[in-house]
Amino acid sequence: MAPPGRRRNNLSPAAMLLGLFFLFSSTASAASAVLGVDMGTEYIKAALVKPGVPLEIVLTKDSRRKETSAVAFKPAKSGALPEGSFPERFYGADAIALQARFPGDVYPNLKHLLGASIGSDAVKVYNGRYPAIELAGIPGRKTVNFKSSIFSTEEEQNFSVEEVLAMVLKNVRENAKSLAGTGYDVQEVVFTVPPFYTVEERRALEVSARLAGLKVQGVVSDAVAVGINYATSRTFPTVNGKNPGKAEVNVVFDMGAGSASATVLQFQGKTVKDIGKRNKTIQEVNVLGSSWDRTLGGDALNSLIVDDIVNTFLELPAAKSASITAEKVHKHGRTAAKMFKEAEKIRQVLSANQATSAFFESFFEDIDLRYKLDRTKFEQLAADLSARVDIPIKKALESAGLTMADIDSVIVHGGATRTPFVQARLEALAGKEKLRANVNSDEAAVFGAAFKAASLSPSFRVKEIRDSDTQGYDHSIEYSFNLKNQKQKIFTPNTKVGVTKDLPFFMMGEFEFTGYQSVPGADGKDVKEPTFHFKSLNLTGTVTKMIDVDGCDRESFSNYVQVRLSPVTGTPEVLSAWVQCEAIDESKGGVVDGVKNFFGMGGKKDQEALSEGESSSESASSSTKSSKAAKASKSSSAAAAEASDDGKPKKKTVKSNISWHVKQLGYEKHTSKDFKKMQERLAAFDASDKARHVREEVLNSLEAFTYRARDYFEDDDFVAVSTESVRSELESKLDSASEWVYSEGPNADEKTLRAKLKELEDIVNPILRRRREAWKRPGAVTELEETVEHMKEVVELVGNQIAERAAYVTKSAEAASSSSASPSPSASVDPLDELEEGDVEAEPSASATPEIEEVPEIYTEADRTKIKEVTEKAKTWLAETRAKQDKLKSHEEPVLTVEELAKYKKQLDDVVMDMMMKKMKHFKPPKAKPTTKPKAKKPSKAKKNKTEKASETPVAPKEGEAETEQPDAENVKKGAKPGASAGRMPTEQELREALEKAGVEWDPEKYAAQYVNGEHDEL
Repeated sequence: MAPPGRRRNNLSPAAMLLGLFFLFSSTASAASAVLGVDMGTEYIKAALVKPGVPLEIVLTKDSRRKETSAVAFKPAKSGALPEGSFPERFYGADAIALQARFPGDVYPNLKHLLGASIGSDAVKVYNGRYPAIELAGIPGRKTVNFKSSIFSTEEEQNFSVEEVLAMVLKNVRENAKSLAGTGYDVQEVVFTVPPFYTVEERRALEVSARLAGLKVQGVVSDAVAVGINYATSRTFPTVNGKNPGKAEVNVVFDMGAGSASATVLQFQGKTVKDIGKRNKTIQEVNVLGSSWDRTLGGDALNSLIVDDIVNTFLELPAAKSASITAEKVHKHGRTAAKMFKEAEKIRQVLSANQATSAFFESFFEDIDLRYKLDRTKFEQLAADLSARVDIPIKKALESAGLTMADIDSVIVHGGATRTPFVQARLEALAGKEKLRANVNSDEAAVFGAAFKAASLSPSFRVKEIRDSDTQGYDHSIEYSFNLKNQKQKIFTPNTKVGVTKDLPFFMMGEFEFTGYQSVPGADGKDVKEPTFHFKSLNLTGTVTKMIDVDGCDRESFSNYVQVRLSPVTGTPEVLSAWVQCEAIDESKGGVVDGVKNFFGMGGKKDQEALSEGESSSESASSSTKSSKAAKASKSSSAAAAEASDDGKPKKKTVKSNISWHVKQLGYEKHTSKDFKKMQERLAAFDASDKARHVREEVLNSLEAFTYRARDYFEDDDFVAVSTESVRSELESKLDSASEWVYSEGPNADEKTLRAKLKELEDIVNPILRRRREAWKRPGAVTELEETVEHMKEVVELVGNQIAERAAYVTKSAEAASSSSASPSPSASVDPLDELEEGDVEAEPSASATPEIEEVPEIYTEADRTKIKEVTEKAKTWLAETRAKQDKLKSHEEPVLTVEELAKYKKQLDDVVMDMMMKKMKHFKPPKAKPTTKPKAKKPSKAKKNKTEKASETPVAPKEGEAETEQPDAENVKKGAKPGASAGRMPTEQELREALEKAGVEWDPEKYAAQYVNGEHDEL
């Protein structure tokens, strides 16, 4: 067994394997952090889940719990950027702060522009609110571009909405990675979207996420995310089983900045099959119906206040005299930005106060405006919007086939639900007792999305909550059959996401069809929007082959296309396509089937797996009956022949997959070339931002250095190790550098800034190095001198051990020679000795060879010589170098450096440590005393009497003679001198004292490392 000291620092194989397991487990978890993102109109929120952190909000760079969904390009002072250059980007609140100065280069509220065409209502509303932002259509696509005048070329000026949103998402991802810590690369994400999001909007969101380096694991509606968060801390009645309960039904009313929606959710427990024969109870969140108002939200309320501000301004005499119109005010970018910003503040203040006011300095054309608004007037302005609040709830209940009496509660979510008249309308509709704020109205959705992301990841084990979301629209297909246009509905608004459907066709040649979604237009009528186009590729050839080879009947052909609402994004997708027909089964049973039939075992058909609900005992009983009647019954082949004789041939179904192609319509898929181009531009933006941050850090370092270096002139130690000329040169360059930093520094590149900083550091750093050497040199010299002095004791200890070893070798040789020369004495045997009772130790024979304690060979003369040489080398170097150093002046570069002193001291320390390690190699555990005494011959009576007398009177040691004692386990624990028990393992205290006596610092980590690294594996 290894010594106790080493055993503490050595790892067993099991411990090492366990450590490796945790190491690789932690490494694997580096990729297991997941993200939930709540895509709001005005704000974007994110929550992170990683091992050890269940749910945590991702804070912004200024420690806010939500980030304004906006990005800004800051124009250059010199005008348009050179080709290939990129502007500085700002996010969140920093971006909105630039809106009053650069309204055309701040891009907020991107949510409703995803997938929108240039002529859509969403684009018109966006243009009305942000008149300075230029929007343009994309050639060959139905979506829109932002056009920025910052860039010089036409190609660089156009940015797709997906690209700009990807910048926002990338910023969120970077914040999440900072929260996750080193080793975590956040990629998997679940988004929340409104229930009215169309196929185009969902596809555009997925493209933005991919551009941001995120992998979409799921897209859930806002209400479902709120429902998941609601269910995480609750257990609902189980609706199946012996005592079924009643499901809980709630309405989630979500009113945010851009829209309002109502969703009827059913919460219930359900017992389902688990692994094996066990059951488990899960929680379910099911969507029963939903409805929405796309334009009812905080922005609509803000627009009412903005209109009132404009009307108030137009009543001013100065405005009337200047012939200012409302259209001019609304289309002025900076004025519009200021109005909407103040309108948001006014609305929020009126939610808690009865009145408020705002002052606009130089509101428009240098005319000031003081605006006042009270809650009563605001509610009068919002009367039409107030009447629309309860409409989504009523329509959602109608879609679910329920009434308000069937609802247990109304769960409110979204910032606009805090508006007093909104709460009053909800109370009037549902009753105050049913209106509940039992979830976080700001963060419930993002927490639900993060929980959903964790449940989809194999790296986490969470409470099992199964949700069934819907996509909100009718989906149908149109195709031509027998020269007639056919239409078939495939999904309804309440169809669950993830559901598959087999679409039957009766085609024998190539066919195609187009998928549509029905979206309500501005007039309330449904508008068909194409989503995909399907086309078969080899149906004709496959049918011909099945007729010729398989013998299929021409009248029996049918073909199917399997479609699904994607469980990830909720968009329709084609999974497979096949054609099938019926043919006469002419196959005969094989040899194996014949043998089975002969013994009554049945063929392949008889050996089919049990269907669900069929017990194995019933199957066994049936098999037994069949076996008993085997002789009396006919074989299956004979039965088939008989059927054939009756004119009823056995038929089989032949199935063959066909090739097909699907093209996205509406929001068409980006080509790989276009997608790569967007990725490269985003990467170039990131590289530009990184280079800009590095340049700013260098500029800040240069500016700080010019201030810090001036303090050195007041430092006596700095002055002592420098000359007057060098200080004068430094002062002159600091003055010029300070002026340059404020004049040319902001526009200088990183290379120029680093050159300026290096020019100053080349003067200051040598002086600081000499000052540091002057501070530390005396102490380092003293340490080396003490170590050299202590090395003498080490040499003495090594010499003593060598001498002890030599003495032991001599004594061993003498004892061996005397033992071989002496004859063995003949012992007289007393036959009565065995009859004596008692255990008496036998007296040692006078001629027996005394046992000599072994002294191991620990050190050699080479070791002692090495110690002397290293010590002498350090001593000589110190004396010679110190003499040279004494001749130098304080401002000259030193030759006796702290680094060299530490180097020589380390060499001496290493030698001492090597000697200690050699000592520990030869450790032998002390021999344990025997627990039972050996049986010895009993002496005669005369000898016994003498022995008894001798035992009664112990012999005292002579004067000046130390009483000796054999080393035992207790002595080993207490510790003895090196000579007392040679080869004994030194205790930690002894090792510490020996090292300190030798001038070596005690370093248990280094001592342990030598064993762990296998440097002393001889033991």
